[in-house]
Amino acid sequence: MRAELYRPDDPDVVVATAIWNRGRAELEVHVPTDAIESITRPAPVVTEDPSRRRLGTHGPAVLQPGDVEWFVAALETRAPTLGLKVRFVPGRIEGGWDPASQYRRFEEQVERLASGSDRP
Repeated sequence: MRAELYRPDDPDVVVATAIWNRGRAELEVHVPTDAIESITRPAPVVTEDPSRRRLGTHGPAVLQPGDVEWFVAALETRAPTLGLKVRFVPGRIEGGWDPASQYRRFEEQVERLASGSDRP
């Protein structure tokens, strides 16, 4: 998964690119900005998104680092604090779903497809 961070008043200039690759968040900074590295630091994220809560609960949800949901939530909650906006852009996906790869756990298969990697 790939995300571009930009300033709201200048969406054509990409400040940084965040990439979720094999369980890790990588950040490529194009325009130096204060504290930009903190946006992908591996720390829990608190989000008010009801879709990320367990059924029958209320209040904020805490997402732990290590999966794509955390990556998305980290960018969506931390970018505004730095005066940035985030947009998710399609990456290169090859191969798609492989029914013969049922030896992988479902989460591993989703992560492989989300990262755009076709490595085993």
